[in-house]
Amino acid sequence: MMMVCPLCTSRQTLFYHHDTRRDYQQCQRCEMVFVPKAQRLSREAEKAVYDRHDNAPGDAGYRRFLSRLFDPLQPHLAPGARGLDFGAGPGPTLSVMFEEAGHPMAIYDPFYAPATFPLEHCYNFITASEVVEHLFEPGREFERLAGMLLPGGWLAVMTKRVTSKEAFARWHYIRDPTHVSFFSEATFVWLAKHLQLSLTLPTDDVALLHKPVLRGEETD
Repeated sequence: MMMVCPLCTSRQTLFYHHDTRRDYQQCQRCEMVFVPKAQRLSREAEKAVYDRHDNAPGDAGYRRFLSRLFDPLQPHLAPGARGLDFGAGPGPTLSVMFEEAGHPMAIYDPFYAPATFPLEHCYNFITASEVVEHLFEPGREFERLAGMLLPGGWLAVMTKRVTSKEAFARWHYIRDPTHVSFFSEATFVWLAKHLQLSLTLPTDDVALLHKPVLRGEETD
């Protein structure tokens, strides 16, 4: 059965994989793989999974994990660049790391920091670490985030990427019931073109999307 892609809204979607719990469709336009709407967790069940996470700024191992996004992004940022950590989770840590590097940070998380006023501002950079695979409507969220970037701004995304059907079938990433949207390199290429951003893929799980500065635009 063809379903609407939650990233690009194409109806050109085909069966991709099935396991004991869920089905997975792939969009033929943007190549994103996604779980059908009827098989997603309820909001309450989703939060119950997140409540089991035990991440905190004092956890050296968690900081090392987040450095996979922090390290390739930080050299692109001007001193004092302002950022938003989108999907900060129950123990915001990436925002602390950037604040320690001299960057004022705001945070937003629909479960743990749900006040929406940070989404009413624009930023020099936005981070989304291990977030986009949870999004039910990634197209709408990416449009919003791109619109919140100042000219010259960066949208930094960390998520593991789809490589092949064979690898997908064995992939630990799909065993997390809160993971519903799976991006490949081709998906990020499509997304960057759609949002009119340039794309850099510094590692196999990080994507940096850059908003160009047009003539006459202010960067701050």
